Amino acid sequence: MLGRLILLCGLLTATAPVAALTIYKYTDANGVVTYSDKAVAGAEVFVFRDRMVERLDNLVKLETKKHDAGETLLVRNDLYAPVEVELSLKGVENALGAPEKPIRWVLPPRSNIRLATLAPRDADKPMRYTPKLRYAMGDPRLKPSLHRYPLPWRGGPFRLTQGANGKYSHFTPKGRYAMDIAMPEGTPIVAARSGMVVKIENGQSGRGNNPSGNYVRILHDDGTMGVYLHLMKGSVSVREGQRVEAGSFIARSGNTGNSTGPHLHFVVQRNVGLALESIPFQFAQPVDSLPNFAVGGE
Repeated sequence: MLGRLILLCGLLTATAPVAALTIYKYTDANGVVTYSDKAVAGAEVFVFRDRMVERLDNLVKLETKKHDAGETLLVRNDLYAPVEVELSLKGVENALGAPEKPIRWVLPPRSNIRLATLAPRDADKPMRYTPKLRYAMGDPRLKPSLHRYPLPWRGGPFRLTQGANGKYSHFTPKGRYAMDIAMPEGTPIVAARSGMVVKIENGQSGRGNNPSGNYVRILHDDGTMGVYLHLMKGSVSVREGQRVEAGSFIARSGNTGNSTGPHLHFVVQRNVGLALESIPFQFAQPVDSLPNFAVGGE
């Protein structure tokens, strides 16, 4: 599988990045799955969803507190990261105190805030409104600092199989500047930069339901976030709310999620205003050289 991944990514990097490359997936008579840029008989178009699916619905939520005077709308952030929120009310009827324009705020980690208190204009009639809450992890007011990232693994040397603006999957705002590095499953993955672990997934087998597979998201002090995707099931050794230092073991590489072979997908993201987007970054040395961190296990 690793050989097929390298072959596939060689096809990708050999073509100019002006449009997304169509990849076909087919299974031969022996049950071997192959990916190619050639449309062969029985092949189907393989769709790579290059977006992180992070379930935040139960971690960032709007709460309504009813009381004698009316209703208070609060937003609660249970994450170990700041969250930018925007609350807007549509179809408002019989409600005093409803904001005419959307309210934006940045909530600190593990906090809540009152955004509006509504009272009925006519106490004998019900208030009517439809709230809409938008949010994104991170504080958009922070400015990224210049930083060269040590290679986030032990062992190697390995090969970069897809870089920034890749035609296979790195063409969306969230993943445009990501790096894919082919490596054997079980390769030790280490934090490329110190920070707070703010989100993990550790229980996905194979393709699963999340294109990212198992992952670790680390919030850096300048508001950027390093994200490590497609990790081996059960290998994530850090917990949400844990502070880690650069070089700390965090997981092992895998082949989970929307992955065509064993590799690490590493990306740096920041909140640019109610949206997470990848940003350009540089490794401190060539990918195909030995990393700065000592070869070994945990």
